[in-house]
Amino acid sequence: MNKNQNTARALAALGHEARLDVYRLLVRAGEGGLIVGDIADHTKVPLSTLAHHLRTLVTADLVTQERRGREIVNRANYVTMNSVVSFLTDECCHGVELIREGAA
Repeated sequence: MNKNQNTARALAALGHEARLDVYRLLVRAGEGGLIVGDIADHTKVPLSTLAHHLRTLVTADLVTQERRGREIVNRANYVTMNSVVSFLTDECCHGVELIREGAA
């Protein structure tokens, strides 16, 4: 996948209010991450629905998961997050050359 496709996939995953809430919570949690039960407690998203939202965030590479015994620790993938933000801001204020039909 190219950078446009990766960014579009990440933004699409964040385009749902519950997933955005989950992702922002994981960003706040930092490198320690959170287990699924703690995410559910904070967001009030039912576990069955939360599993679906986490799967979407993992597929978009925004969240990583690590099994620790019986628990799954979820962490924000800061590399992907920074890549998306960078993609959106890299060319900030560089100007845009206007292309007009019929201009020579």
